[in-house]
Amino acid sequence: MFGRGKKSDNARTQVPAIDSKTPDPLRRLGVLDDEDVCVMQRGSTLVKVRSQRWQKRRGLRLLDDGATIWCESTKHTRKARQLQTFSVWDVECVREGCQSECLRRLGGSVSESLCFTLVFRGGLRKSLDLRCSSAQEAQHWVRGIRTLQDRLSNMTQKDKLDHWIRGYLRRADLNQDGKMSYEEVQHLLQMINIDVSEQYARTLFKKCDRSCNGRLDPGETEEFCRELLRRPELDAVFRRYSGNGCVLTSAELRDFLGDQGEDASLEHAHTLIHTYEFNDWAHEHLFMTQNGFTLYMLSKENDVFNQQHSAVYQDMSRPLAHYYISSSHNTYLTKDQLTSASSTEPYIRALNQGCRCVELDCWDGDKGEPMIFHGHTLTSKIPFREVITTIAQFAFKASPYPLILSLEVHCSLEQQAVMARHLRTILGHKLLTRPLTHTLHHLPSPQELKGRVLVKAKRIGALGKTDSTASFNSSCEDESGGGAKSGKVCSKVSVELSDLVVYCCSVPFRNFEDAAQQPANYMSSFSENDALRLIKDSGKQFVRLNSRCLSRIYPSGQRLQSSNYHPQDMWNAGCQMVALNFQTAGEQMDLNQGRFLPNGCCGYVLKPHFLCQDSDFNPDNTGGGPGHTPTQLTIRVISAQQLPKVDVERPNAIVDPQVCVEVHGVSIDCSRLKTHRVDNNGFNPRWDCTLSFQLQVPELALVRFVVEDHDHTAKNDFVGQFTLPFTSLSTGYRHVHLLRADGSSLSPASLFVHIKVTPLGRPVRSVAERMGKA
Repeated sequence: MFGRGKKSDNARTQVPAIDSKTPDPLRRLGVLDDEDVCVMQRGSTLVKVRSQRWQKRRGLRLLDDGATIWCESTKHTRKARQLQTFSVWDVECVREGCQSECLRRLGGSVSESLCFTLVFRGGLRKSLDLRCSSAQEAQHWVRGIRTLQDRLSNMTQKDKLDHWIRGYLRRADLNQDGKMSYEEVQHLLQMINIDVSEQYARTLFKKCDRSCNGRLDPGETEEFCRELLRRPELDAVFRRYSGNGCVLTSAELRDFLGDQGEDASLEHAHTLIHTYEFNDWAHEHLFMTQNGFTLYMLSKENDVFNQQHSAVYQDMSRPLAHYYISSSHNTYLTKDQLTSASSTEPYIRALNQGCRCVELDCWDGDKGEPMIFHGHTLTSKIPFREVITTIAQFAFKASPYPLILSLEVHCSLEQQAVMARHLRTILGHKLLTRPLTHTLHHLPSPQELKGRVLVKAKRIGALGKTDSTASFNSSCEDESGGGAKSGKVCSKVSVELSDLVVYCCSVPFRNFEDAAQQPANYMSSFSENDALRLIKDSGKQFVRLNSRCLSRIYPSGQRLQSSNYHPQDMWNAGCQMVALNFQTAGEQMDLNQGRFLPNGCCGYVLKPHFLCQDSDFNPDNTGGGPGHTPTQLTIRVISAQQLPKVDVERPNAIVDPQVCVEVHGVSIDCSRLKTHRVDNNGFNPRWDCTLSFQLQVPELALVRFVVEDHDHTAKNDFVGQFTLPFTSLSTGYRHVHLLRADGSSLSPASLFVHIKVTPLGRPVRSVAERMGKA
């Protein structure tokens, strides 16, 4: 069939035919002569591994678009057909050797050099464990996929659009003759999510059919695509600044940059012309043509997210308590809190997303080895040692700043000693076991703790005991609650484990007066309901406590389906570790991803100054005082590009897109405004709709762009979103690159917007005043 394997059974779905023509996408990606990619194109027969007993031969081959991999399947269900191909975009990472739980359990029966694992984004499909016939073949696939990932991720937005439309062109060319009939053009328009009139489609087809034979050859098809991808709204911006409508002079480009809030120097304008202008005459005379301007507007430099914030730019030498810290709850769970599997994969996924506080629920296991699972439920168990080994491997791949292990310990003293031994031996020098200085007046900084692992747990000294073990009632700290567990958990702390707790000593919270007297390395955990009550009743005191000590917030025990609470309320009070169920996609995780998007996605974001000092900021009442900076945010939603279909099962279904813009911050700032809908156009809908927001505490605000498919009879369907802090917004004309529900890229789908920020001279009306109640 292909590769070196034997021919597959007739029952198996056949691989798509290989195009004999030169693979243009591979040339555009610069991998036409890459040996690894060539091997992937020819295809291989690999062994798909699920367990020691389930190992099946399966064919894999890279398709001609250079971004899609075909995987052989014996199943014929609709879902199986959908999973038969996957995009290189969807691969989160390639792991060499036996690094997955499945391959590790083969117990050394297979050589590490023959195996690799494909891990997919968002958990929408299971990881793919594969065994090759030779180490050379394994390396071809590992290197090839990584090469394609690197080339695809570095494509410009224009290149992504070209790649996207060419992929659809190949699929729309039903007879694969390289030419497009009018019927195939109609099929193309349907696939790319645009419903145009019969008259417009025929007019455009005839305009491009210069040979007048009823079929578009490759050159004519190229012209047809250029017409489809034309951006009249970008042309209008160009003409607004161009004196003659043909080119931008350096001075005119400088004026545009000034209105954008960018570096408005002639030197910067010249640099942009040298970078994006490919017309020789314009390049020589320091002009920018309309094509050069379009390339510039589609580049990362015009992303709505301030690109200077994509690297670590904040002061990392402040005490830990001055930062928001990306935190995960019950990290080991793959789905719900009662019956789902426990796994090391969620730890890897969370750590790769920049999470800096993961949770481990530890219980006595067989043969003296502690286990991690959700106690008194049907969740599966994984060895504590295996989790720590995984953490040691991935702890600092995405971020160099300290990782906190939040231990919920239900083990006997003997197995606590085993836990301590595993932590010391596996983590080695990474594990922090003693203070950096002799004083605990304030916590050390992320910079000082770079590359270190901190243990959060009970400590004997923190409990006022001096003997070798300490008994205490830990119901305050038991985060399970609800139907999963009940009753108080009584436990003892072993000396071995206690000695590993340095800067995150867990203590029960009694009142703010006592907490104000405790050392900076003492911290408490609060359920979401307790935290909300404290914010409402004693908001100022909670803020002051969080300016010097760490607080961890966790979901209610009633959230059995692993749903999440709204994290913004906790951030408003300066709580650092706002722990969420990372496995559950939705608005709450969108906000979390947006909160930790700046500062290089390192998992630490500096809190506003008024949350880092002994201030009078009250998160529940922000009519004035610290942090009160009245600001007008005006967003003009202009257009969208290449929105995907929501209902892929219905070929004729076209989205009716509507854009919602949300502000999440202190209660007086929270708002949600939306555009009108555009019927039957997901390809290039146009709104030109202006939305205006008045903010009181902009430094705490998150802005969320959401695109929905409008539905008259039911809830609107989610299409894509993007969330970022107000402080990371770029002003002027910008593109918003949308994400899927799982947080992965929806490229090339985007919004085109104009952002304006205006300081206000007077306070904005309160919530009660807005509602006409004051």
